[in-house]
Amino acid sequence: MAPSTPLLTVRGSEGLYMVNGPPHFTESTVFPRESGKNCKVYTFSKDGTLFAWGNGEKINIISVINKGLLHSFDLPKAVCLEFSPKNTVLATWQPYTTSKDGTAGIPNLQLYDVKTGTCLKSFIQKKTQNWCPSWSEDETLCARNVNNEVHFFENNNFNTIANKLHLQKINDFVLSPGPQPYKVAVYVPGSKGAPSFVRLYQYPNFAGPHAALANKSFFKADKVTMLWNKKATAVLVIASTDVDKTGASYYGEQTLHYIATNGESAVVQLPKNGPIYDVVWNSSSTEFCAVYGFMPAKATIFNLRCDPVFDFGTGPRNAAYYSPHGHILVLAGFGNLRGQMEVWDVKNYKLISKPVASDSTYFAWCPDGEHILTATCAPRLRVNNGYKIWHYTGSILHKYDVPSNAELWQVSWQPFLDGVFPAKTITYQAVPSEVPSEEPKVATAYRPPALRNKPITNSKLHEEEPPQNMKSQSGNDKPLSKTALKNQRKHEAKKAAKQKLKAIEQLKEQAATGKQLEKNQLEKIQKETALLQELEDLELGI
Repeated sequence: MAPSTPLLTVRGSEGLYMVNGPPHFTESTVFPRESGKNCKVYTFSKDGTLFAWGNGEKINIISVINKGLLHSFDLPKAVCLEFSPKNTVLATWQPYTTSKDGTAGIPNLQLYDVKTGTCLKSFIQKKTQNWCPSWSEDETLCARNVNNEVHFFENNNFNTIANKLHLQKINDFVLSPGPQPYKVAVYVPGSKGAPSFVRLYQYPNFAGPHAALANKSFFKADKVTMLWNKKATAVLVIASTDVDKTGASYYGEQTLHYIATNGESAVVQLPKNGPIYDVVWNSSSTEFCAVYGFMPAKATIFNLRCDPVFDFGTGPRNAAYYSPHGHILVLAGFGNLRGQMEVWDVKNYKLISKPVASDSTYFAWCPDGEHILTATCAPRLRVNNGYKIWHYTGSILHKYDVPSNAELWQVSWQPFLDGVFPAKTITYQAVPSEVPSEEPKVATAYRPPALRNKPITNSKLHEEEPPQNMKSQSGNDKPLSKTALKNQRKHEAKKAAKQKLKAIEQLKEQAATGKQLEKNQLEKIQKETALLQELEDLELGI
């Protein structure tokens, strides 16, 4: 029997409640609404069968399947919850406090046995960042970063440290997903002129100078984000500095590195300068998508050799989201962008739809791979709070706007394990919907006062780049024939000539407004006739 559509959990000033997924969108009876504004946190188990929440007094766990209350813990200040992968342990965290006389505070990280409700272990965990222990998929391994070491526990026995990974000042680590053998990526920031580095190890082989599976060192890194692919064969590392010393970017500087467990590593060459907004692995583990570059940003899919496979051109985007099955990719521009989305079939590199979700602060694929959730939540935005459920073809199937005197804080799908929902054939025709489509308001471009009474020219601030398949250039396919190579060079020469002519046109416009041009700019204008002739020859194929 096929599972029902995942439930939707909604948390806000109207309380905590659940909504049935498509096609019903009615309030669910699985969870009786918890009214009031005291719910600070909730979480599902990885398979979606358990649900835990805090109401300001207690942390409660219920079974989603039989709707029964399993346990209740007196933890009024808990603000973080997470289940272990096989539902054995519930981890809870509350802010760390010290007593007034300066003595050490009490342990604030608790690990509870979900079956019995007993507390297995308590730790002191001062920072919210990376507060939760990391488990392997089968729970044979659990790891925590403690005083620049990674401590490993086996089979949820938290009274004995089974192993330690010790390096000078380990700042962060990430356990690999999937089955054994387990691997761990660790990051050590540089100091005293030494570079930062990321190393990959296979548990429990940590000793000796050659124990690491792979090592990648780099300068210019105040912090890193490490992303394992699903098959645990490679890690992508986004290295970031807080400040761009060249002054080119508000975001600091970012570089993207690839490290494989077979020892190979590379810097991913991004063809446009600027920030790296997002990097995501496809669930196939054979390719990844990066969104990068000064606006309008580029988006490119790379293979495991870090060669570009498909370039989506430029656009107003800063995020990428693969569907659970990996066959659809959404490129989106949220935050300070207008919420434009591009939904792509990544098997055929074909655009499916271009919906617009204005003011969105949250996006999530439904585990069924068919539906999309976008939401506008407080405190990021305190007006126009609400959420929408879309079909990937662009149709809005359900919409909820929070009353003007209320706020939406959080909304999310009930998770399901991989493979529960089979992948369906992609459709390009928008599915029918009773919710009217919303035409986004088109904002007129800003014009400085000096230009407001002058005719509008067609010149654009940025050169727009269309999508293009890069496979023939990435070395995957046969080399180009002589004719194809000649045509490619001719195309590139024409593009270069047109760009030069465009620059000359802009210089001529500046001269017409009375601006004094430099000598090299005047020389550039004098080359216009020769460039026009060159372009004409290229058009005629001479």
